[in-house]
Amino acid sequence: MSSVFDKLWTALRGGAREIGDAIVDANGIRIFEQEIKDATDNIATAKRSLTEVMARKMQAVRKVAELGDAITQNERFATQALEQNNEALALDVAGKIAGLENDRNEQAAIVTRLDHQIEQLKAHIKKAEKLIADHERELAIVRTTESVQKATEQVVENVAANNSSLNSARDSLERIKKRQELKQDQMAAGELLDSELGDQGLDAKLEAAGIKGTKADAAAILARLKAAKPS
Repeated sequence: MSSVFDKLWTALRGGAREIGDAIVDANGIRIFEQEIKDATDNIATAKRSLTEVMARKMQAVRKVAELGDAITQNERFATQALEQNNEALALDVAGKIAGLENDRNEQAAIVTRLDHQIEQLKAHIKKAEKLIADHERELAIVRTTESVQKATEQVVENVAANNSSLNSARDSLERIKKRQELKQDQMAAGELLDSELGDQGLDAKLEAAGIKGTKADAAAILARLKAAKPS
């Protein structure tokens, strides 16, 4: 009996997973957009944290420089004390210098550690920004593809729904084109008939044979006038 219940439980879990996957797929774009927004917000927070770390490093660097100046100054004091044969005073100053050097070494170590952290944070931010840019490109492709598919589906559905009316309109268009072609042929045939049966057709044939010209020739007119002139 337990094995039956185990199989039923496995089937129920499988069905629940399929339902969950279907819900995720149906809202995939919205979920992906939210994930990108969350990641972008996290990067903005990381950048603010990075500026704080960089500011602490600048403070540490400045502290190292200040301690270096203090060490240099106290070394001069110790040297002057030795020149005056005041070793006790020089020893006191040397103790202060030792404390200053320890402080400077600690601050220098902080600077080194902060440098490493800053480089790591910069690398992580650059990697995250590149990943987000890749995801945004993928999201744009998915959005465009979905829009094109929806538009295509809508056109196909409209064509299927209005198939009879579209066929009727197409048939009407073909009939109009045929009437226009017939009209054009009738006009061309009329012009051809007029040219063949009318005077214009005969004149054209005479002109083509060189028997009759449509333009007066000046030389011919002059010769005719000379011949008609009484001698």
